[in-house]
Amino acid sequence: MGAESYFQKLVDDLAAVRSTVVAGDPRATERQRSLGKLTVRERIDLLLDKDSFHEIGSFRRHRSVGFGIENKRPHTDGVVTGWGRVYGRKVFVYAHDFRIFGGSLGEAHAEKIQKIMDLAYEAGAPVVGLNDGAGARIQEGVGALAGYGGIFSRNVRASGVIPQISVILGPCAGGAAYSPALTDFVFMVRGIAQMFVTGPDVVRAVTGEEITQEELGGADTHSSVSGVAHFAYDNEHACLTDVRYLLSLLPSNNRELPPHLPTDDPPDRPCTRISSIVPPDPAKPYDVRDVIADIVDEGDFFEVHEAWAPNIVCALARLDGHVVGVVANQPTHLAGVLDIHASEKAARFVQFYDAFNIPLVTLVDVPGFMPGTAQEHGGIIRHGAKLLYSYCNATVPRVQVVMRKSYGGAHIVMDSLSIGSDISLAWPTNEIAVMGAEGAANVVFRKEIAAAEDPDAVRARKIAQYREELMHPHYAAERGFVDELIDPAHTRAALISALAALRGKHAEHPDRKHGNQPT
Repeated sequence: MGAESYFQKLVDDLAAVRSTVVAGDPRATERQRSLGKLTVRERIDLLLDKDSFHEIGSFRRHRSVGFGIENKRPHTDGVVTGWGRVYGRKVFVYAHDFRIFGGSLGEAHAEKIQKIMDLAYEAGAPVVGLNDGAGARIQEGVGALAGYGGIFSRNVRASGVIPQISVILGPCAGGAAYSPALTDFVFMVRGIAQMFVTGPDVVRAVTGEEITQEELGGADTHSSVSGVAHFAYDNEHACLTDVRYLLSLLPSNNRELPPHLPTDDPPDRPCTRISSIVPPDPAKPYDVRDVIADIVDEGDFFEVHEAWAPNIVCALARLDGHVVGVVANQPTHLAGVLDIHASEKAARFVQFYDAFNIPLVTLVDVPGFMPGTAQEHGGIIRHGAKLLYSYCNATVPRVQVVMRKSYGGAHIVMDSLSIGSDISLAWPTNEIAVMGAEGAANVVFRKEIAAAEDPDAVRARKIAQYREELMHPHYAAERGFVDELIDPAHTRAALISALAALRGKHAEHPDRKHGNQPT
């Protein structure tokens, strides 16, 4: 055989092996489909731009022996790794292949993931993990556990440096659940995805409680009860479409600004719907998402953690083509009060926005912190302090808009000027005070009301007096606690102008290793 023909034989052999690797075991593929799940490469094709995926590690095999595992050494070792593009921008990806060892993690498998995480970190590009694995590979013992440790340490090193996204598309149990918990966003698909530290069998053995996998750690449980998942979907296509959309809103790393997208929505467009959305009466509810839609470009925003702590809304949107992070009290749920979960939810997002150079817009309509023994014993002071800490620590441009009521400590915490908001705007419907007029009058004029022949009439007069003297719309502006009063219809234009003025903002943290954030 001549040199040329021998070379061609090697190339043909390579192509044949690669074809087998890509196709996978047809029987395993059928089992995957019977579970209602896509294959690993179908998922990658949905995530990335067409024909943009470059795989590495496809010929990797484990070197373990014992319990018969040495007789089964498939290529890829159950995880596909590489990089591609999303809307033309580079993204690194690893994806478990449940068809091989149930997607379980062994030494070689872990090293492949660690390498792709290292490349993403060094290249300054997002990393997306498509999780569909059965946890640590038991046959490899402590080597598998060490593999998880290497992944966790890389999650922490990359935190705040590159966006990290976890997509749960199958079981994610034990140690496997902690890497997603360390990432910035967690997506789950109903019916096929579960996350838990210990499964139903262990729960039953230890506590006697009967519970299904879906009830214990399904998408709806984690997106609405535990808060572990930020998004839940009915199918993989919708899920991966939104992963792409989220990536389009984020910078590639913490040294870049989010991508600007030209818009036909005029920056000075009046917000004509606000007056019909928001009742002047501070006790009447409205959906703050309608307000956000009236303000942002094309009415388009991407809400995060929609089903968890719905009394506060966190979203990504654009104003004049520039990405902003929105935090807003939601009067349709618990009157927009701050409680433990709302404080945790907002604190996490303020921290994320700040890490990735996303300006903050805070829309305020808050009656205070949630009272009650459950909240106090659950640590509302500690959890509320998380939100306070996150805002105080943020160095990105920050603009506050007080829409209606803003009472007590919650007013301070919702990015007031006193904790570092760059610009505070207020509508003429604003009421900024220590507490509502009713409560204040009952405290300040308690003796006078109690001694009156007609306590109700005196109380009503005192409430009106307190509101007129200390809660009128100009009170805070006159004393410099807000920078400007604006017509609600001008909110979009005012925000765009303020953020444009702040675009060159540069602020530095104190010289310290790190702060000691409340936990």
